[in-house]
Amino acid sequence: MPHHGNEEEHGSSESRRDAEQQENEPQKPVIHDNRKVDPKTGQARHPGQEHAAAAADSGDALSQAEDILNSVEVPAAESVAQGAPAAEAEELRNDLRRLQAEYVNYRKRVERDRAVAGEMAVIGVLNALLPVLDDVDAARQHGDLADGPFAAIAAKLEAALKTYGLVRIDETGVEFDPTIHEALIQQPGTDIEIDTVSQVLRSGYKSGDRVLRAAQVIVAVPA
Repeated sequence: MPHHGNEEEHGSSESRRDAEQQENEPQKPVIHDNRKVDPKTGQARHPGQEHAAAAADSGDALSQAEDILNSVEVPAAESVAQGAPAAEAEELRNDLRRLQAEYVNYRKRVERDRAVAGEMAVIGVLNALLPVLDDVDAARQHGDLADGPFAAIAAKLEAALKTYGLVRIDETGVEFDPTIHEALIQQPGTDIEIDTVSQVLRSGYKSGDRVLRAAQVIVAVPA
């Protein structure tokens, strides 16, 4: 079929359409693998070599890094030496060992920080509930929680807090310990040889080894 019009103008129109189609096509992300040692062949990679790798669709960056390092083994000296001089091969192996050691330390630090953050969150909630427990104790001492639905609710609350490590400090007849007791009153005692807690005025609480609040007590001292 004969073409009417300017051939140069027709070619320019087709070029513009092709350029527009390329611009409208979605660009796919490209991920570059900059590891110095090929995990499959064990051969050393020279600077400037890049290999595309598919990105993982699930899991956090820390888990992905762990998968990568676990899949890479330190290559033997003879396998690396095939593609690089001995000195360069040793340097590559040392770099990989150092990277693996740094990752292990980083992983431990992250897990430790997460554990500390979780513990501090629990302690914050327990501290906020201490006044509620004081009200429960006062109601129980006045006989308001002897029976009934509120007594059951108080018992469930105390049981639930125990599962989070909350321990009450309210023992009497034990040696006075300034780390968990706050002495408000001292009075002479009989038949004792050391300072002893004779009465608890307000219960204390601790979570694990951390004292949330010292117990306020009356201390009997040797006469």
